[in-house]
Amino acid sequence: MAFDGVTIAGIVSELRDKLVGNRIYKIAQPEKDELILTVKGSCGQVRMLMSADASLPLLYLTEKNKTSPMTAPNFCMLLRKHLQNARIISVTQPGLERIVRFELEHLNELGDLCRKYLIIELMGKHSNIIFCDDKDMIIDSIKHISGMVSSVREVLPGRTYFIPRTQDKADLLACSAEEVAAVLRARSLPLYKAIYTGFTGISPCIAQELCCRAGIDADLPSPELSAEMSERIVSGICGLADSIRHEDFCYNVVYENGQPAEYAAVRLSSYAQGQSRNFERISDLLEYYYAEKNMITRIRQRSVDLRKIVQTALERNVKKYDLQIRQLQDTEKRDKYRVYGELLNAYGYGVETGAKSMEALNYYDDRMITIPLDPTLSAGENAKKYFDKYQKLKRTYEALTTLTKETKEEIDHLSSISTSLDIALREEDLVQIKEELIESGYIRRRGNAKREKITSRPFHYVSSDGYHIYVGKNNYQNEELTFRFATGNDWWFHTKGIPGSHVVVKADNEELPDRVFEEAGKLAAHYSQARGQEKVEIDYTQKKNVKKPNGSKPGFVVYYTNYSLVIDSDITGIEQVE
Repeated sequence: MAFDGVTIAGIVSELRDKLVGNRIYKIAQPEKDELILTVKGSCGQVRMLMSADASLPLLYLTEKNKTSPMTAPNFCMLLRKHLQNARIISVTQPGLERIVRFELEHLNELGDLCRKYLIIELMGKHSNIIFCDDKDMIIDSIKHISGMVSSVREVLPGRTYFIPRTQDKADLLACSAEEVAAVLRARSLPLYKAIYTGFTGISPCIAQELCCRAGIDADLPSPELSAEMSERIVSGICGLADSIRHEDFCYNVVYENGQPAEYAAVRLSSYAQGQSRNFERISDLLEYYYAEKNMITRIRQRSVDLRKIVQTALERNVKKYDLQIRQLQDTEKRDKYRVYGELLNAYGYGVETGAKSMEALNYYDDRMITIPLDPTLSAGENAKKYFDKYQKLKRTYEALTTLTKETKEEIDHLSSISTSLDIALREEDLVQIKEELIESGYIRRRGNAKREKITSRPFHYVSSDGYHIYVGKNNYQNEELTFRFATGNDWWFHTKGIPGSHVVVKADNEELPDRVFEEAGKLAAHYSQARGQEKVEIDYTQKKNVKKPNGSKPGFVVYYTNYSLVIDSDITGIEQVE
């Protein structure tokens, strides 16, 4: 989710606590829209990242540093000239706007004490970092916005800085209960939309949360609220405003299918308790959340070429398989032609010359059947014609039976590779998948390029009862886990009839508690094409019952003795070991 006013209120609270009274020691601009300010003082040394990136504006404290360019950009040089060793007087947020204003005190070239303002606007594509003097005159900004770009406000040196009022929204922190109710009544929208379009700084996520807390359907039109409902929702909104005023925040990330889905500076009670993680500092939350999101996005971008290769091959094989199945269905009438030939040989002596059909008793089922005849051929020649058709369809059937089996195995193999790409979390996970595609003939190895070093390892989890569970990330790791790592009495899990990872539980010759089977089953469901489903059928058996047919594709196994369970694919709460 994007920054909203509530999240920024939490950031301002932390920055005020950590930065006010301290001095700016170092200013760097590692990216064109990004600053890192190193601040020193009684709190020690801290770094603050400020990003006005259009797709991902950010503001938080971090311990990480970034490499700066050899020549500092002009905006960075200007800030160094004015703000080097400047003292941070205050950190404020106007209302619940997505704006943070740093009031800075420094000595000018003549030694006089001066005040300046560094303002960061976290507004998506309109984000900016603006440097102003004590009269709100813009000295410079990290992005220059001319009148050609925006008719609402120019952001250029020499212009007066002001906050544009482009939307008719109320300031929640300045509203009474009666004014809150009036804002909701004035909008003929679903309740959650009336909330986030009526008040500055409230996101759809927070609006949905307020409706959940009040026990009201978020899609109920706001004019249709009863007096009792209206009282509940107004009380909830005013309670949120009080929490912000008293800086009573709860920083948490909520998960869906094991991946971070949303974050907020207030507790998101609309999600299950086990699907959230709390943080003491908003900066830690933001750094964690966006690092996870960036990693997933980066891997998806890096895997685009591999996905395209797999998807193209998969579509081609699916079309081929459908054609082969239709051709195979056409061969089902081969036995009928054989029976026609046999009956013509048995009873054809009584067929008149030029007859177009023959009635005969089918001695296979004791029923009379009519056999079509070519009137220009004799009974024996008609019989030979039917036997020839039978032999041709029989040969086609035998060839297609082998081909459809090979094509189905190829489809299953490609589907398993596609699942491996979905599972991949790091760049090293893609190396092994690419190697499998090379060895399967879908990618050519360039020139004399050597095989890349494999550093990816299976996922490692520990069950609630302390048993170690391992999950393969791709077909090679699946084989390694099942046939080299696991021992005979370890337990093996896999989704029934669906491509997915092999999951191995190290039993150490002990009898496992039921909870271990449930958690291993959840992992098998989560790391498969059934991820996200609430009911997934899982097969499980001891490793000694799992076999690999000769010449089969990587990761393909068979087993004839197994148990089954139906489980959901939510792995929240299962501890992962790095």
